[in-house]
Amino acid sequence: MSGEPKAEIGVFGGSGFYSFLEKAEEYEIDTPYGPPSDKVTIGMLEGKSVAFIPRHGKKHNLPPHKINYRANIYAMKKIGVKRIFGPCSSGSLQPFIMPGQFVVCDQFVDRTKGRIDTFYDGPKTVHVAMADPYCPVLRNIVIESARELDIDFYPTGTAVTIQGPRFSTRSESRWYSKQDWEVVTMTQYPEVSLAREQEICYVNISLVTDYDAGLEGHPEIKPVTIDQVVKVFKENNEKIRTLLSRAISKVPEKRDCICSHALKDAGVN
Repeated sequence: MSGEPKAEIGVFGGSGFYSFLEKAEEYEIDTPYGPPSDKVTIGMLEGKSVAFIPRHGKKHNLPPHKINYRANIYAMKKIGVKRIFGPCSSGSLQPFIMPGQFVVCDQFVDRTKGRIDTFYDGPKTVHVAMADPYCPVLRNIVIESARELDIDFYPTGTAVTIQGPRFSTRSESRWYSKQDWEVVTMTQYPEVSLAREQEICYVNISLVTDYDAGLEGHPEIKPVTIDQVVKVFKENNEKIRTLLSRAISKVPEKRDCICSHALKDAGVN
C-alpha cells in the first residue's frame, strides 16, 4: 500500500483480528491527542480497505481507563475511516443472556469517571445528539449478518460502561440488573460518543463472557474472573471474526444516516 495510508472501515478490538486482513501493513499514525493504542494495521477484507487498532495495545498493556480514546478515534478519522465496528467483551446482567451469546447494543449508560470524552473543550462548543448513539445502518447490517450465520444474539441491549479495571461489586451488579440493562463493559464509553463527534458511524457487538458479579437468585452462578473472560472470548474469537467479515462485506459506499451529519446544527454560535 503506497503513499499516505487510507482505509474505509475501522475495527477496534482484541489482538488477532488483523490476521484476517490481506496485504496488511502497519503504520504509526500521529494525532494531536497523542499516540493511539498501537500501530494501525491496514489491509483488505471483502474487497474493502480496513484499519485495525487493538484497544488495549497488542500486549494488552493499556487498562480500560488508560486507553487514549480520542487518539484512537482521531487516527481512524485521519486515514479516512467513516465506519467503525467496535466489538468488546462484556458481562451479562440478565439470566436469559448467556456467555457465548452476542448483543448488538442500541443504547449505553456511562458510569465512568475522569475519562476525556469530547474533542470540543472550547472555545468552540458542540452538543452532539446521542439519543440513538449507535449507527442504525451498521446495526441492521450486523443483525442481518448474524441471522444469516445462525449466530445466537440479541438485536438490542443497553451497555453500562464502568470505569474499571476492577469488576463490579454484587451491589453494583444488582443495581445495574434492576435497571433492566443487558450488559456491562469497560470500553464502550467514550469510544462511541467520540466517533459521533467525528461523524463516524459506529456499531457495537458485545460478546458475553460471564455473568458479572453473579445473579441474584442464582447462587450457582459465580462472580466473574479474568480467566473466565479470556477463556470464553478465545472460544468465540472465530465467531466474531466471521460475523465482522460478513458485515463488512455488506457495508454500502454511500452514507445518509444520523452519524454522517451529526455536527450539523450541533454547534453553539
